Amino acid sequence: MADFTVLSSSDTSVSAYLSTTDDIRRIVAEACSNKSAFSGIDPYKLREDIARLGFLPEEGIGWEKTAETIEKTIAPHMLRTWSTDYMPHLHSPALIETIAAELFIASFNSSMDSWDQGPAATELECSMIKGLLGLYGYTEDGDGVFTSGGSQSNFSAIACHLNTFLKKRYGHDAKKHGLPDFYRKLRLYTSEISHFSMEKSAHMLGLGYDAVVHLPIDDLCRIDITEAERIIMHDIESGLIPFCINATIGTTDFGSIDDIEALRAIADKAGCMLHADAAYGSGAVMSSRYGNRLGNLSLADSITVDFHKMFLMPISCSALLVKDKESFDAFMLHADYLNREEDEEDGYINLVGKSLQTTRRFDALKVFTSFSMRGRKGFDEIISKVIGNAEYFYSLIEKDPDFIISCPPQLSSVVFALRGGDELNKKVRRQLLSEGIVIGQTAYQGKTMLKFTLLNPALDESRINELYSKLKDFTER
Repeated sequence: MADFTVLSSSDTSVSAYLSTTDDIRRIVAEACSNKSAFSGIDPYKLREDIARLGFLPEEGIGWEKTAETIEKTIAPHMLRTWSTDYMPHLHSPALIETIAAELFIASFNSSMDSWDQGPAATELECSMIKGLLGLYGYTEDGDGVFTSGGSQSNFSAIACHLNTFLKKRYGHDAKKHGLPDFYRKLRLYTSEISHFSMEKSAHMLGLGYDAVVHLPIDDLCRIDITEAERIIMHDIESGLIPFCINATIGTTDFGSIDDIEALRAIADKAGCMLHADAAYGSGAVMSSRYGNRLGNLSLADSITVDFHKMFLMPISCSALLVKDKESFDAFMLHADYLNREEDEEDGYINLVGKSLQTTRRFDALKVFTSFSMRGRKGFDEIISKVIGNAEYFYSLIEKDPDFIISCPPQLSSVVFALRGGDELNKKVRRQLLSEGIVIGQTAYQGKTMLKFTLLNPALDESRINELYSKLKDFTER
């Protein structure tokens, strides 16, 4: 009967729950014994092995054989994100307590759209949002909501700001009437190396990619403020309408941080909104040593915070914070079957009114669990360590003639290349991948570059030295 039970109060169900979760914990624990980040398997071989598993058998094979399949065929070729040899993307290892929180979240299976689907979950999310507003310098006039990730947070912010801008500047209700006749003149400004969710947001809002203006960058890969102001003011003189500027607080590749104070001044001059995409850099607020690099994020009208990057929490976990709670009017719509107005008048909070999503996970528990367990000092230690690691690696390669460097790291990413050309650097990444060392590849000033995204606090200087030496070996081959 255990194969047919859902989690319930019955002894059979509880027993099945304990045994199946024990099996998975054992499989993961055994995978931890392998210190490499990846098996190095050829993609065609892995594709064949996975295809042989099939899709939907007529008769199920039961949990025991299914777990065996996961253990023998899938687990060995998972990326081991906890390995200190995993450093290609903004994809962190997960704090152990937040993995436990994930099990709790999945087991209770709450949904965050209405109070009666997650009473304690709703109240905890509201409490955590209030704390986050204070952490990033907003007042009680602000609000926030948890989202699936940076892209959704960014899209939600741009949607809110477009709605607010049109209503306040032109008295146009976009929720009711759609985009105004002059929508082709609306412009969203962002760094030329910002996240592609800016273009996606413009497309999904009906503005199109042409509405996104990419601003040039300076030597530190930040928006060039002088050029940004010139471009935006010229556009206004040409009859175009800026509705939002995006400041990237930690670009995906370089971790570069746009000047939030200068962009606020430009936004005020242009009469438009300012969003801070701090999906990457938001974690640095916890660092007593490096937190001041972010600037005053409370100057922005909204902030994207990602917890599954520098905060080291399991995917997915993000939040959008807004300075003015009325910004969420863009998503408010009442339904008799879900968020009845009379319930809200009686104190029942239905969070669906400020979210793009309806069904939504209780991700706030992961934030509560880790914040409660570690406190600010614990996160200060973690985040200062990973940024310090990036500075240490950069110090090794900065004056080494075998390396080409980009801008100095502001967060935990270092972009570099070996002298010898694009093909050598592509070969290096592929060779390391086959050896179980996973690093990133990108481009800088027309050159193929390699990237260390150092989000793992378990990485120490001795291992960084070993990786440095391993890279130098390629220049001697």
